[in-house]
Amino acid sequence: MGAVGTALLAAAAALVTSLGMGGGAVLLLYLTAVKGMDQLEAQGLNLLFFIPVAVVSLCFHLKNRLVDFRRLWLVLLGGVPGVFAGVWLAEFLGGDLLRRGFALLLFVIGIKELLPTKNTDKHPE
Repeated sequence: MGAVGTALLAAAAALVTSLGMGGGAVLLLYLTAVKGMDQLEAQGLNLLFFIPVAVVSLCFHLKNRLVDFRRLWLVLLGGVPGVFAGVWLAEFLGGDLLRRGFALLLFVIGIKELLPTKNTDKHPE
């Protein structure tokens, strides 16, 4: 896949990510399976790719007054140390184990999506 195909896939992943549907998983699969990138490097690029999408999403959420500033500090208190713990854990586990874990996670999610779920909608139509 050439540069144009890569750019189109990146745009599609950004669109899917902005809709909240896990476009990062698509990008990660592409980078590791098609481009042959190491799992840790692909995850880092995936997170870097997420930054502009998150900034745009945050702007829309701020505009629509959907940000709960009272809870923001709780998220930061857990999130910032979580980033450092995640980086350490990823380096400790290594790319091969991360790749296998990611494949297992996608498999479990896929099976879960195929199984019937209970309707939790409290407002019947």
